[in-house]
Amino acid sequence: MIDFDAFVKTYDVRGLVDKELTEDVIEAFGAGFADELELAGKALVVGHDMRDSSPRFAVAFAKGANARGADVKLIGLCSTDMTYFASGKYELPAAMFTASHNPASYNGIKFSRALARGISMDTGLADIRDRARAYLETGITAVSKQGSTSDLDVGIDYANYMHELVDLKSIRPLKIVVDAANGMGGYTVPLVLKDRGLPIEIVEMYFELDGSFPNHEANPLDPKNLVDLQAKVLEVGADLGLAFDGDADRCFAVDEKGELVSPSALAAIVSKREIERVRGLGENDVVVLHNLLTSKYVEEVISEAGAKPVRTKVGHSLIKDQMAATNAVFGGEHSAHYYFRDFWGADNGMLAALHLISELGSDDAPMSEISEHYTPYFSSGEINSTVQDRGAAIARLKAAFPEASVEEFDGLTFSSNKERWWWFNVRPSNTEPLLRLNAESNHEALMVEIRDKAIKAIRNS
Repeated sequence: MIDFDAFVKTYDVRGLVDKELTEDVIEAFGAGFADELELAGKALVVGHDMRDSSPRFAVAFAKGANARGADVKLIGLCSTDMTYFASGKYELPAAMFTASHNPASYNGIKFSRALARGISMDTGLADIRDRARAYLETGITAVSKQGSTSDLDVGIDYANYMHELVDLKSIRPLKIVVDAANGMGGYTVPLVLKDRGLPIEIVEMYFELDGSFPNHEANPLDPKNLVDLQAKVLEVGADLGLAFDGDADRCFAVDEKGELVSPSALAAIVSKREIERVRGLGENDVVVLHNLLTSKYVEEVISEAGAKPVRTKVGHSLIKDQMAATNAVFGGEHSAHYYFRDFWGADNGMLAALHLISELGSDDAPMSEISEHYTPYFSSGEINSTVQDRGAAIARLKAAFPEASVEEFDGLTFSSNKERWWWFNVRPSNTEPLLRLNAESNHEALMVEIRDKAIKAIRNS
């Protein structure tokens, strides 16, 4: 028996290849997706990453969708944001085969409605799951007029659109190291940045597409996976280092000293740029989203630039929905997902990278000075604790911080807004018995004190 609940997550599908995700399961998902979105006689887009199983899964998905009357346009190897581009440009639903930063033994599916609108458990994924489960049990009944499959190349159009959104022609010369981690950045970075006459020298690291990830995991959120990039930046005297995850929809940066540019700093930089751009075009009621785990400075930058900051919960599909509901020009997450109104409200790691390159290339200051300016406060980063009794842990936190204001919004946020302010958020994991802690203060010693006190209460140590 296949346990669909084990690999259908809140925002996507993510499971073990040929154990949980078999070609029969994927074919059933294709049929279920076509039915749920009523695609008989209509088209959808399917893309895939470089994992060994991805091409055959894309074909199996197309077979299931065809059986239920949907026409499938295969765009082949691509980053996740390239499927969003195809979904937006052609106004078609899309499915992307990737397990992002997960190990080689995994694969998965990210679903979108037309115009790159997200699909989560609350907005259709549960129904797609149930339809797929039923089709796996009973078999897929083909409709009388089955769909067709054809190829669609969107690469050049995607690259051109990136440069329409961010113009790099007038920047100063830059040397940039890019660690693609053998993921799709090895395909998209040359596609977007090479052979355009730009004053950019790209030093390539691990650009060979290899779903076994022979050099390190394609997860730049883990500091150990940035070590090679940091060393190479110092070795070659680069101005900037960029690291992409496996499906290249997230981008992390390091400065010329090899130090991390925090995702919050990058969110603040892009927020300011996008606000200034649209205000220059005459837009007055500008909204920018930031999730509750980004630095307090992100909110301050948004307000100072003349826009309205709107705080959101953490989560890909949720933020996409909020982008549409608020008409926000930009949205930033602490996890290095960056969302753009001009990109159908979807996230795009490459576009964030281009904004950062433009910012650096338009400033005489080195990346470390720019990064320091946008990182005035002190944060803990995310700290995970295994907790079996979450209720007891929360009770201990409330007892340990009786003076704090406590807000229930995507977990609990404890805060003290005195001159020496601090806040921390504690959120349960959706899939594991973990509590996730993030803390920040305008005084480093105070941040350390609050962080350690919270960890002690959570772990009852």
